Amino acid sequence: MQNRSETITDIIDKRRPLAQKIERTEENLKELTSALHALESQRNKLITQIEDRKIQGRLAEIDFLALQLKIATELEALAKLKVRFSRDTLNIGVVGRARQGKSRLLQSLTGLTTTEIPDGDRQHCTGVRSTIRHNPNVTTFGEVYFYSERSFIDEVIAPYYEKLHLGVKPNSLVEFASKPLPPLPENLPGYAEPGAMYEHLTRYHTNIDKYVGLLNAPPRRISSNEIREYVAQDTANGQRIFFNYLAVKEVKITCPFPNNEVGQIALVDMPGLGDTGVGDEERLIKTLSQDIDAVLFVRMPSAKGDYWADVDVRLYDTARAAIIDLPLDLWSFMILNQTNANSAHGDNLNNCQDLAGDLSKKHLNLVDCIIANCADVEAANMKILDTVLNYLATKIQSLDRQYASSCQERMIELQNTVNTEIEKASQALASPTANQNEMGVFLPLYNQFISNLSVGLMELLDNFKQQRYLVDEDFFQPQVEVAIQACKEDAGIPDLQEIKVRHREKGSWEIVYAEYLHKIRTHLTRHFNSLDNGLKQLIDEAKSQVSRVLISQGSLGGLTTVRGTDFLQVIADKKVSDEQINLRRAFQNLWNFEMSYEVNFHYRIRQHLDDLTPDDTSLRLSAKPTAEEVLENLAQLHQETVYKCQEALTDLSSEPKLAVFAAVEEFVDQVLRGAEIKNEWPVFLYEVRSQVWPTYFKPMGEGSNSLKEWQKLVERVALANQLELLQFIN
Repeated sequence: MQNRSETITDIIDKRRPLAQKIERTEENLKELTSALHALESQRNKLITQIEDRKIQGRLAEIDFLALQLKIATELEALAKLKVRFSRDTLNIGVVGRARQGKSRLLQSLTGLTTTEIPDGDRQHCTGVRSTIRHNPNVTTFGEVYFYSERSFIDEVIAPYYEKLHLGVKPNSLVEFASKPLPPLPENLPGYAEPGAMYEHLTRYHTNIDKYVGLLNAPPRRISSNEIREYVAQDTANGQRIFFNYLAVKEVKITCPFPNNEVGQIALVDMPGLGDTGVGDEERLIKTLSQDIDAVLFVRMPSAKGDYWADVDVRLYDTARAAIIDLPLDLWSFMILNQTNANSAHGDNLNNCQDLAGDLSKKHLNLVDCIIANCADVEAANMKILDTVLNYLATKIQSLDRQYASSCQERMIELQNTVNTEIEKASQALASPTANQNEMGVFLPLYNQFISNLSVGLMELLDNFKQQRYLVDEDFFQPQVEVAIQACKEDAGIPDLQEIKVRHREKGSWEIVYAEYLHKIRTHLTRHFNSLDNGLKQLIDEAKSQVSRVLISQGSLGGLTTVRGTDFLQVIADKKVSDEQINLRRAFQNLWNFEMSYEVNFHYRIRQHLDDLTPDDTSLRLSAKPTAEEVLENLAQLHQETVYKCQEALTDLSSEPKLAVFAAVEEFVDQVLRGAEIKNEWPVFLYEVRSQVWPTYFKPMGEGSNSLKEWQKLVERVALANQLELLQFIN
């Protein structure tokens, strides 16, 4: 088995291709957004031009706004997924209110000191988010990233104005610095908390000259002994003299962790919550949603007695809101910081145990609750970090899959929703022009339609007929070869040592031989399931050929923007009405036609597996068998069975084309020669005449150029909305 470090590296490597697929999906969604905007603009233009109120109503029913909002939501979710899967580390976030031991835990895990990770018992020390990455081959250094003027105003200052109802936010740094702060409204709910928030904002305002020079600054690399002055609110002795942190967006620290086996991981230190800094919770949610793979909640129960307070529950709920698609209880841990009797905090073990027992009562659901002394390096690494990393090494891939699958399911729902609106759009202008001799126009078109369709379908049927006894060398036969090769290369036959060990366990060569015959037979048959791929491709190609004839020779392409095999389903389920039951059934039967190995071939292959069945095998063990004899017999029987299966499949290799011919012939008979079909075709075509023959039956009040433009834009949306373009996982 791989060691944990190799496993984590392998997980990170496997994430990157998915990030690339997500990026392609993002681009396709942006194209879909653009196509919908263009179609919406054309809709708004047409509504002013068309006098027919029915057409106006159908155009107005197309809900472009809802689609754009859904797409924007999914683009945001995909962006978070892409960041998650693009990272070159597994990230563990450390979250907790001030003075709970969060900084001490980080010091124990990273080997850093108060020089790099401030802690203290007075005020809130840490003022900046820090990401600490393990690298065993470097001397500790930091990288500081500063706010730009725009991001500082929007992300840091503006939330105070909104939260405290201070009026319009400043538009620039100059405006913020030059004007006095608006007074705090007297009618704000609460008293102490708004006042404390206002004091925070005052600190930004009063001390702006001490940090303004860092805004818009490029990233800066610093030594380890410089880190504190960019992340802390005060010096080690408690004097509050640092204001650099007010301009700092993030600090990244690279250092060798005490535990060299942790691999490619990083710890993300969130600023202590609960110090009334506006925006802390929003930044926490943003960080957790895209930068964190597991979160550690750090809580230090008081030795004098403690309980889960509302602030603890709110902190959990805040984190829980970060990723709706992945329940927090699958990627979070509670760390109860244990203190000893000789510490300044006293012995809190009993209260740690009490709080651990009360987690479920507060609905604080987590992977695990760990009681450990955060200041103890060994306890922090062995009890906490090892537990979390071992969990991630075994579970992160399934968590990633669950997270990505939830997003993918919403993408499928989005695609279906867009399809519904596209169908509305494709039908919106379908109102025939008043024509005194409409039937006189329709009948010649109908007769020509039936003639063209008959010629096209019969030519296609003749082509299938000529090939019906031929081996399908394009789809099915290649899959047969793949399956046979897989049988040969992946035989499932045990090695000699395994057979010997099994004999010692069972004490009987006959039992061992019988067990391996069952296993090899079961293992072999699984390889033939891949034949379904070839069968599906063959049938889909046949359906697509029928669809192409219906579109090109039958002029039915105007009924829908869908093409390929799905064209048949759309015609059957959405276009042909219930009154044309025979016509609908013909399309449905062809659409539903399928073949599979399990249904069509399995029972005919099974008879060739008798030699791998203990009671029926022709190759018995001798009176005094050995492991070598068992292995030799198994190999011989497997080889002979694979040969028999190959021969049987070769004999059956023309059957897929024969079945396809039969299905197409049945379809042609039903749509051209059925007893009631001649009555159903004209009724159906008359109902959709403006879509089949738009030149002769135009939508009311609409010129041909506008109609063509509308159809072109609908087609663009349909092309951008293809499911294969919006999928990023298999």
